[in-house]
Amino acid sequence: MNKIPRPIVTGIQNGKSTIVEDQRVENVVEHLPGLIISDLWNTQKTPANLDFEIPIPNTGFPQTPKNGTYFRYVVIPPDKDLGVESKVGEPHPMMHQTQTLDYIIILSGELYLIMEEGETLLKTGDIVIQRGTNHAWSNRSDEPCIQLAVLIGAEE
Repeated sequence: MNKIPRPIVTGIQNGKSTIVEDQRVENVVEHLPGLIISDLWNTQKTPANLDFEIPIPNTGFPQTPKNGTYFRYVVIPPDKDLGVESKVGEPHPMMHQTQTLDYIIILSGELYLIMEEGETLLKTGDIVIQRGTNHAWSNRSDEPCIQLAVLIGAEE
């Protein structure tokens, strides 16, 4: 299950910059078959404390701290593999909203971003600026889609 690229974390030791962590991600959860989420890093406030990290549990819908951030890696499998079926005239079953500003990059595959009004197909390299709106992701292809996201706590 863990095919997430390894994170390299830097820091300061003895007054010099150094690599303090270089290993495979252990914080990985498969919430539904093929839906893999890893919250790689977080901050609890802004400005961030560079010497401190609180390990966080992976959740399907993030609990980003007010004034904090999440750095999230997500693998979204095809809808058919999740058993997700969207019915015409009804909200998508995975529709949700977070109180965050999200910067999302599609690393591979393709995915539909569904809003209450309209949708658009995202492909590798596309970037989404998600501003706390109600939305869902729908993978109508035969391959998983991988996205990388930075979620920033936001005011209502």
